[in-house]
Amino acid sequence: MAGGAAILAVLVWRVGTGPLVDGLRLTTGWSLAAAFAITSLTTLCCAWRWRLVAGGLGVEVPLRTAVAAYYRSQFLNATLPGGIMGDVHRAVRHGHEVGDLGRSLRAVAWERASGFAVQIVLTAGVLVLLPWPAGSLVPSVAVTVIAAVALIAVLIRRRLTSRIGRAFTSDLRDAVLAPRAWPGIVLASTVAALGHAAVFLIAVRATGADVSLARLLPLALVVLTASAVPTNIAGWGPREGAAAWAFSSIGLGAPLGLTVAVVYGVLALAATLPGAVVLVVARRSAVYA
Repeated sequence: MAGGAAILAVLVWRVGTGPLVDGLRLTTGWSLAAAFAITSLTTLCCAWRWRLVAGGLGVEVPLRTAVAAYYRSQFLNATLPGGIMGDVHRAVRHGHEVGDLGRSLRAVAWERASGFAVQIVLTAGVLVLLPWPAGSLVPSVAVTVIAAVALIAVLIRRRLTSRIGRAFTSDLRDAVLAPRAWPGIVLASTVAALGHAAVFLIAVRATGADVSLARLLPLALVVLTASAVPTNIAGWGPREGAAAWAFSSIGLGAPLGLTVAVVYGVLALAATLPGAVVLVVARRSAVYA
């Protein structure tokens, strides 16, 4: 929470509160409806990815249950500090349902990690392929990708002698890289990442900024990758900092980046409201059971 608060404090200090107010004012009904529709698709993809990983670990979850649980976890992530509490809740609840908390926790961890890995690779690819003026971003993302790949390679090569190390390589082989799983994981993660980027583009259009898709797509992916860092206050902090920096780096200005990030934050929160319904229904069912 301290990290997210510090980022927001610096942004307000440097650009003022105007972009924050503008972001709230520019959120419209059509943008909310579009974000809701797109998020329903991305949620379905993420739930399917979770189902594939969980199946590989022997803790099956029906797709319908997975979609409801994923909506609930997204809502909790968007309203609680850190951005991962909803995933923890999803893992623990599923673990209690199947009677294996350890495997359920690992399934959620691998599901989120595999999705993030695909997003990083996709972001790096877009930065390299699409011509745009923010070339300074390419080395940063490239270093991140290389470091992540190197870390995974070292861990796999050593294979570690501990029980945790053996579980790591076993999970990677059975749940993520298995022939039955990895194509679906890559497809679902790609569609989900592009869906989130589409909501970001809607946020840009809501501000009235006239920017080409070739410039906006790399920006969106960079900001969304940074927003996955779990040092935020209900989703706020790193996303706004990354947006202000990225927009400024290509000459669009930090205030516009902050405004876009605020609009996106509102759209993302509104699109997860079905998760609040799932949460309330589950609590009422538990009370009357």
